[in-house]
Amino acid sequence: MFPTQSRRGYIPGATEHQFFEAADTSLLPVIPVDAASLMLVSRQLESIAKRQAPRIAFKTKGSILLLNLFDIFAVQAEGNYVSLQHRPHRYLVHESLSSMAEKLKPYGFIRIHRSVVVNVSAVEEVQPLPTGEYRLRVRGGKEYLVTRTYKHNLRDLAQLWVGTDRLCG
Repeated sequence: MFPTQSRRGYIPGATEHQFFEAADTSLLPVIPVDAASLMLVSRQLESIAKRQAPRIAFKTKGSILLLNLFDIFAVQAEGNYVSLQHRPHRYLVHESLSSMAEKLKPYGFIRIHRSVVVNVSAVEEVQPLPTGEYRLRVRGGKEYLVTRTYKHNLRDLAQLWVGTDRLCG
């Protein structure tokens, strides 16, 4: 059984008025909450989180478009432009890939190829290839090649690696 963090504890199987007093009175009381209220608060917090999610603003077709960075799964070089890979659309922005990679790095994007930057939160699978390169799959099923030059960046995909003796090494 886990210790409670309240002055009042709940007795399993008891009615809502049957509580026991704990010895430590410096902690906050238990507040009974029904599932509907919990779901409402959860939706409100999700809404707040979406509003405060980092966004990117860029000019396209005469207007300025704002997108949540979480919704962009990759950025690809296309000549003097970069293509923001966003489901269901892709957007061309007049910017170099190296400039975009530097701007997006603090938001969880890593370079995996000389022409591709991916959002680490969109990566679902990494497969090693016999050539020393890797195949990376992002949400939606799109696959990208991770070249040997950038394979060290794969370590940033997770904070904890389990069951892998050598990744990217």
